[in-house]
Amino acid sequence: MKTLTAATLEGLPGLAHGFFTRRGGVSQGIYGSLNAGPGSGDDPAAVAENRERVARALGAAHLVTVHQHHSADVVRVDGPFTGPRPKADAMVTDRPGLALGVLSADCGPLLMADPEAGVIGAAHAGWGGALKGIIGNTIDAMETLGADRARIRVALGPALAQPSYEVGPEYRARFVADDPRNERFFSQPDGAPRPFFDLPGYIAARVMATGVAPAHFADLARDTYAEPGLFYSYRRSVHHGEPDYGRLVAAVMLTP
Repeated sequence: MKTLTAATLEGLPGLAHGFFTRRGGVSQGIYGSLNAGPGSGDDPAAVAENRERVARALGAAHLVTVHQHHSADVVRVDGPFTGPRPKADAMVTDRPGLALGVLSADCGPLLMADPEAGVIGAAHAGWGGALKGIIGNTIDAMETLGADRARIRVALGPALAQPSYEVGPEYRARFVADDPRNERFFSQPDGAPRPFFDLPGYIAARVMATGVAPAHFADLARDTYAEPGLFYSYRRSVHHGEPDYGRLVAAVMLTP
C-alpha cells in the first residue's frame, strides 16, 4: 500500500491522514487494486476489503464516505452511517476514531483539520462543487463545531492538472461569468483549439478566499491523469475506451 501525506497535516498531534493511491488492494482488472468506490462496477466484496485496509492503515474504527453528487452539501458525522449514505460532498466531525473519506478520480480531494479544537473535515472538490461553494461550506461547518479558520490546515491531494484538463469554451464562459478573475485559471496555447483549466489552482484560490492562511495550505501537485500506475482517472478511462474506473480515497481522522 502506497500512501501520500501532506506537510500541513503531517505530525499534528491527535491526527492521522492519508491520500491513498491505487496500490495495495485486492481488486482486479481495470479496478486494480485499491478501488474504494462502492459506486463502481467492481466486486463489492473486493471494495469492502479495500476500504477495510484503508481503515486499518489509519487505525480507524470506521471509514465513512458519503454519496457524492458534485454539490456544496456538507454533513456532520457523529458515527458510522446505519442506513443509506447521505448525499453530500463533504463531512465534518469532532469524534475520534472516525475516518472521514472522500473518493476521487480526477476531482480534488481536500482534507482539513484544526487539531487544537479537535475538528476535522473532508471535501470532494470537483469543478462543480468548487464553483458552488463546497470549500467555504466545509470551513463554515467546521467552525460550528469549534474550529477557527485561522488555525485550520488544508491539504489538496492528487487531482487532474491543467495540462491534462482540456475543456470547452462554454465551460470557460461559466467560470468567467461567475467571477471575471477566474479567467486566470484558463490557458490556451497557440494553436490549441480549446482552453485548459487549472482545477488545483482554482481550488487553492477558493481555499484562500475562506481566510485559511497560505502557510496552512498544501497542494501535493500530483496529476491523476499522468500517473496511471498510482492513480485512477475518469478522463483517462474515457480516452482509453474503458467501461468504468476505480476510485481513490483520501481520509483524515482524529486519533482516539
